[in-house]
Amino acid sequence: MAIESWRNLAAVLLFALAGALQCAAQAAGDPPKELVLYVRDAQRRGLAETKIRQQAQTAGWPAALIDKAIGGETTGKPAPAKTPVAPETTGKVFAADDYQIGAGDSLQISVWKEPDVSVPSVVVRPDGKITVPLIKEVQVAGLTPRQVEVLIADDLAKYITDPNVTVVLAAINSKRVYVIGAVKKEGALSYNYGMTVMQALSESGGLTEYARRRKIYILRSENGREYRLDFNYEEVVRGERAEQNVVLLPGDTVVIPH
Repeated sequence: MAIESWRNLAAVLLFALAGALQCAAQAAGDPPKELVLYVRDAQRRGLAETKIRQQAQTAGWPAALIDKAIGGETTGKPAPAKTPVAPETTGKVFAADDYQIGAGDSLQISVWKEPDVSVPSVVVRPDGKITVPLIKEVQVAGLTPRQVEVLIADDLAKYITDPNVTVVLAAINSKRVYVIGAVKKEGALSYNYGMTVMQALSESGGLTEYARRRKIYILRSENGREYRLDFNYEEVVRGERAEQNVVLLPGDTVVIPH
Protein backbone atom coordinates (compact mmCIF):
# COMPACT_ATOMS: atom_id res chain seq x y z
CA MET A 1 0.00 0.00 0.00
CA ALA A 2 2.84 2.38 0.82
CA ILE A 3 4.52 1.72 -2.54
CA GLU A 4 1.23 2.28 -4.39
CA SER A 5 0.67 5.59 -2.53
CA TRP A 6 4.12 6.79 -3.49
CA ARG A 7 3.42 5.88 -7.09
CA ASN A 8 0.15 7.85 -7.08
CA LEU A 9 1.88 10.85 -5.50
CA ALA A 10 4.65 10.74 -8.10
CA ALA A 11 2.09 10.60 -10.91
CA VAL A 12 0.27 13.66 -9.54
CA LEU A 13 3.53 15.60 -9.22
CA LEU A 14 4.58 14.69 -12.76
CA PHE A 15 1.17 15.80 -14.10
CA ALA A 16 1.39 19.13 -12.27
CA LEU A 17 4.94 19.66 -13.53
CA ALA A 18 3.87 18.91 -17.11
CA GLY A 19 1.01 21.38 -16.84
CA ALA A 20 3.31 24.09 -15.49
CA LEU A 21 5.81 23.48 -18.29
CA GLN A 22 3.02 23.64 -20.86
CA CYS A 23 1.75 26.96 -19.48
CA ALA A 24 5.30 28.34 -19.48
CA ALA A 25 5.79 27.25 -23.09
CA GLN A 26 2.52 28.86 -24.10
CA ALA A 27 3.41 32.06 -22.25
CA ALA A 28 6.66 32.29 -24.20
CA GLY A 29 4.81 32.37 -27.54
CA ASP A 30 1.89 34.27 -29.02
CA PRO A 31 -1.45 34.11 -27.20
CA PRO A 32 -3.92 31.69 -28.81
CA LYS A 33 -6.59 32.97 -31.16
CA GLU A 34 -9.42 32.29 -28.68
CA LEU A 35 -7.80 34.53 -26.05
CA VAL A 36 -7.11 37.31 -28.56
CA LEU A 37 -10.71 37.22 -29.77
CA TYR A 38 -11.97 37.36 -26.19
CA VAL A 39 -9.77 40.38 -25.38
CA ARG A 40 -10.78 42.23 -28.55
CA ASP A 41 -14.46 41.62 -27.92
CA ALA A 42 -14.15 42.71 -24.28
CA GLN A 43 -12.28 45.88 -25.31
CA ARG A 44 -14.92 46.68 -27.92
CA ARG A 45 -17.59 46.36 -25.25
CA GLY A 46 -15.69 48.83 -23.08
CA LEU A 47 -14.77 46.35 -20.35
CA ALA A 48 -12.10 47.67 -17.99
CA GLU A 49 -8.63 46.17 -18.40
CA THR A 50 -8.57 44.90 -14.82
CA LYS A 51 -11.86 43.11 -15.42
CA ILE A 52 -10.56 41.57 -18.65
CA ARG A 53 -7.50 40.26 -16.80
CA GLN A 54 -9.59 38.90 -13.95
CA GLN A 55 -12.01 37.03 -16.22
CA ALA A 56 -9.22 35.67 -18.42
CA GLN A 57 -7.27 34.41 -15.38
CA THR A 58 -10.45 32.81 -13.99
CA ALA A 59 -10.80 30.99 -17.31
CA GLY A 60 -7.31 29.57 -16.78
CA TRP A 61 -5.14 31.64 -19.13
CA PRO A 62 -1.56 32.38 -17.96
CA ALA A 63 -0.94 36.01 -16.96
CA ALA A 64 1.87 36.40 -19.51
CA LEU A 65 -0.43 35.43 -22.38
CA ILE A 66 -3.12 37.79 -21.12
CA ASP A 67 -0.60 40.65 -21.01
CA LYS A 68 0.43 39.95 -24.58
CA ALA A 69 -3.16 39.74 -25.82
CA ILE A 70 -4.08 43.04 -24.14
CA GLY A 71 -0.89 44.70 -25.31
CA GLY A 72 -1.36 43.52 -28.87
CA GLU A 73 1.89 41.52 -28.93
CA THR A 74 0.51 38.92 -31.33
CA THR A 75 2.27 38.30 -34.63
CA GLY A 76 3.08 41.97 -34.79
CA LYS A 77 -0.56 43.09 -34.97
CA PRO A 78 -1.62 45.81 -32.52
CA ALA A 79 -4.70 45.35 -30.40
CA PRO A 80 -7.72 47.39 -31.50
CA ALA A 81 -8.40 50.69 -29.82
CA LYS A 82 -10.46 50.40 -26.71
CA THR A 83 -13.96 51.75 -26.63
CA PRO A 84 -13.76 54.92 -24.58
CA VAL A 85 -15.11 54.51 -21.09
CA ALA A 86 -15.73 57.39 -18.74
CA PRO A 87 -14.95 57.32 -15.04
CA GLU A 88 -17.83 57.69 -12.65
CA THR A 89 -18.81 61.34 -12.50
CA THR A 90 -20.93 63.64 -10.40
CA GLY A 91 -22.40 65.77 -13.14
CA LYS A 92 -19.14 66.65 -14.90
CA VAL A 93 -18.76 65.41 -18.45
CA PHE A 94 -15.65 63.43 -19.30
CA ALA A 95 -14.64 62.58 -22.85
CA ALA A 96 -11.97 60.38 -24.32
CA ASP A 97 -9.04 62.06 -26.02
CA ASP A 98 -10.37 61.00 -29.42
CA TYR A 99 -13.77 62.69 -29.00
CA GLN A 100 -14.52 64.92 -31.98
CA ILE A 101 -16.24 68.16 -31.07
CA GLY A 102 -19.47 68.96 -32.89
CA ALA A 103 -21.99 71.77 -33.27
CA GLY A 104 -23.91 72.35 -30.04
CA ASP A 105 -21.17 71.09 -27.73
CA SER A 106 -20.25 73.41 -24.88
CA LEU A 107 -16.57 74.18 -24.20
CA GLN A 108 -14.59 75.87 -21.44
CA ILE A 109 -11.34 77.50 -22.54
CA SER A 110 -8.81 78.47 -19.90
CA VAL A 111 -5.56 80.31 -20.62
CA TRP A 112 -3.30 80.19 -17.58
CA LYS A 113 -2.77 83.62 -15.99
CA GLU A 114 -4.77 85.23 -18.82
CA PRO A 115 -8.36 85.63 -17.58
CA ASP A 116 -9.17 88.22 -20.25
CA VAL A 117 -8.50 85.67 -22.96
CA SER A 118 -10.16 82.72 -21.20
CA VAL A 119 -13.73 81.76 -22.12
CA PRO A 120 -15.78 80.31 -19.23
CA SER A 121 -18.43 78.91 -21.56
CA VAL A 122 -18.92 78.86 -25.30
CA VAL A 123 -21.23 76.80 -27.52
CA VAL A 124 -19.98 75.55 -30.87
CA ARG A 125 -22.05 77.23 -33.56
CA PRO A 126 -23.74 75.35 -36.45
CA ASP A 127 -20.82 76.40 -38.69
CA GLY A 128 -18.47 74.56 -36.32
CA LYS A 129 -16.76 77.71 -35.04
CA ILE A 130 -16.34 79.48 -31.71
CA THR A 131 -15.14 82.98 -30.86
CA VAL A 132 -12.04 83.48 -28.70
CA PRO A 133 -10.68 86.91 -27.64
CA LEU A 134 -7.73 88.20 -29.67
CA ILE A 135 -7.90 85.46 -32.32
CA LYS A 136 -11.65 85.73 -33.03
CA GLU A 137 -13.03 82.84 -35.11
CA VAL A 138 -11.71 79.33 -34.47
CA GLN A 139 -12.90 76.26 -36.38
CA VAL A 140 -13.25 73.47 -33.80
CA ALA A 141 -15.83 71.03 -35.21
CA GLY A 142 -14.23 67.71 -36.06
CA LEU A 143 -11.27 68.32 -33.76
CA THR A 144 -10.51 66.79 -30.37
CA PRO A 145 -10.17 68.98 -27.26
CA ARG A 146 -6.38 68.42 -27.32
CA GLN A 147 -6.19 69.52 -30.97
CA VAL A 148 -8.17 72.66 -30.16
CA GLU A 149 -5.75 73.43 -27.32
CA VAL A 150 -2.82 73.31 -29.75
CA LEU A 151 -4.68 75.36 -32.37
CA ILE A 152 -5.64 78.13 -29.94
CA ALA A 153 -2.20 78.17 -28.31
CA ASP A 154 -0.52 78.58 -31.71
CA ASP A 155 -2.79 81.50 -32.61
CA LEU A 156 -2.41 83.16 -29.19
CA ALA A 157 1.37 82.88 -29.41
CA LYS A 158 1.26 85.91 -31.72
CA TYR A 159 0.05 88.01 -28.78
CA ILE A 160 1.03 86.10 -25.59
CA THR A 161 4.35 84.51 -24.70
CA ASP A 162 4.09 80.73 -24.39
CA PRO A 163 0.30 80.50 -23.75
CA ASN A 164 -0.86 77.52 -21.69
CA VAL A 165 -4.33 76.57 -22.98
CA THR A 166 -6.76 74.04 -21.52
CA VAL A 167 -9.98 73.06 -23.32
CA VAL A 168 -12.67 71.22 -21.35
CA LEU A 169 -15.73 69.64 -22.91
CA ALA A 170 -18.42 70.95 -20.55
CA ALA A 171 -21.43 69.37 -22.26
CA ILE A 172 -21.99 67.00 -25.17
CA ASN A 173 -24.95 68.09 -27.29
CA SER A 174 -23.84 67.07 -30.78
CA LYS A 175 -24.08 63.32 -30.19
CA ARG A 176 -27.25 61.32 -29.64
CA VAL A 177 -28.45 57.80 -28.93
CA TYR A 178 -32.00 56.75 -29.69
CA VAL A 179 -34.44 54.65 -27.69
CA ILE A 180 -37.60 53.43 -29.45
CA GLY A 181 -40.37 50.98 -28.63
CA ALA A 182 -41.88 49.96 -25.32
CA VAL A 183 -40.40 52.63 -23.05
CA LYS A 184 -42.21 55.42 -21.28
CA LYS A 185 -40.37 58.16 -23.18
CA GLU A 186 -39.19 57.39 -26.71
CA GLY A 187 -36.74 59.58 -28.59
CA ALA A 188 -33.20 60.89 -28.70
CA LEU A 189 -30.96 61.13 -25.63
CA SER A 190 -27.90 63.33 -25.26
CA TYR A 191 -24.91 61.02 -25.37
CA ASN A 192 -22.36 60.83 -22.56
CA TYR A 193 -19.28 58.63 -22.65
CA GLY A 194 -19.83 55.55 -20.58
CA MET A 195 -23.61 55.47 -21.12
CA THR A 196 -24.79 51.86 -21.00
CA VAL A 197 -27.99 50.23 -22.25
CA MET A 198 -29.45 50.15 -18.74
CA GLN A 199 -28.69 53.84 -18.24
CA ALA A 200 -30.35 54.72 -21.54
CA LEU A 201 -33.45 52.74 -20.58
CA SER A 202 -33.52 54.49 -17.22
CA GLU A 203 -33.26 57.94 -18.83
CA SER A 204 -36.15 56.95 -21.08
CA GLY A 205 -38.37 56.41 -18.04
CA GLY A 206 -38.00 52.65 -17.92
CA LEU A 207 -39.82 49.84 -19.72
CA THR A 208 -43.59 49.66 -20.10
CA GLU A 209 -45.59 46.65 -19.01
CA TYR A 210 -45.83 45.54 -22.65
CA ALA A 211 -42.09 45.43 -23.26
CA ARG A 212 -40.58 42.16 -24.42
CA ARG A 213 -37.75 42.30 -21.92
CA ARG A 214 -35.83 39.35 -23.30
CA LYS A 215 -35.92 40.58 -26.91
CA ILE A 216 -34.32 44.05 -26.63
CA TYR A 217 -31.54 44.78 -29.10
CA ILE A 218 -29.16 47.56 -30.13
CA LEU A 219 -28.68 48.60 -33.76
CA ARG A 220 -25.20 49.92 -34.45
CA SER A 221 -23.30 51.15 -37.49
CA GLU A 222 -19.53 51.02 -37.09
CA ASN A 223 -16.80 51.32 -39.73
CA GLY A 224 -19.40 51.07 -42.48
CA ARG A 225 -20.88 47.87 -41.07
CA GLU A 226 -24.32 47.58 -39.49
CA TYR A 227 -25.02 44.91 -36.92
CA ARG A 228 -27.27 44.01 -34.02
CA LEU A 229 -26.45 43.38 -30.36
CA ASP A 230 -28.99 41.40 -28.33
CA PHE A 231 -29.91 42.45 -24.80
CA ASN A 232 -31.87 40.35 -22.31
CA TYR A 233 -33.14 42.75 -19.64
CA GLU A 234 -34.24 39.95 -17.30
CA GLU A 235 -30.78 38.38 -17.24
CA VAL A 236 -28.97 41.67 -16.67
CA VAL A 237 -31.14 42.77 -13.74
CA ARG A 238 -30.51 39.35 -12.15
CA GLY A 239 -26.77 39.93 -12.50
CA GLU A 240 -26.40 37.31 -15.21
CA ARG A 241 -24.43 37.90 -18.43
CA ALA A 242 -23.70 41.48 -17.45
CA GLU A 243 -21.55 41.84 -20.58
CA GLN A 244 -24.79 42.45 -22.50
CA ASN A 245 -25.02 45.85 -20.82
CA VAL A 246 -22.65 47.36 -23.38
CA VAL A 247 -21.38 50.92 -23.49
CA LEU A 248 -23.36 52.69 -26.19
CA LEU A 249 -21.77 54.62 -29.04
CA PRO A 250 -23.10 57.83 -30.63
CA GLY A 251 -25.81 56.98 -33.12
CA ASP A 252 -26.80 53.67 -31.48
CA THR A 253 -30.51 52.81 -31.46
CA VAL A 254 -31.93 50.75 -28.60
CA VAL A 255 -35.06 48.90 -29.72
CA ILE A 256 -37.57 47.54 -27.20
CA PRO A 257 -40.16 45.38 -29.00
CA HIS A 258 -43.78 45.30 -27.79
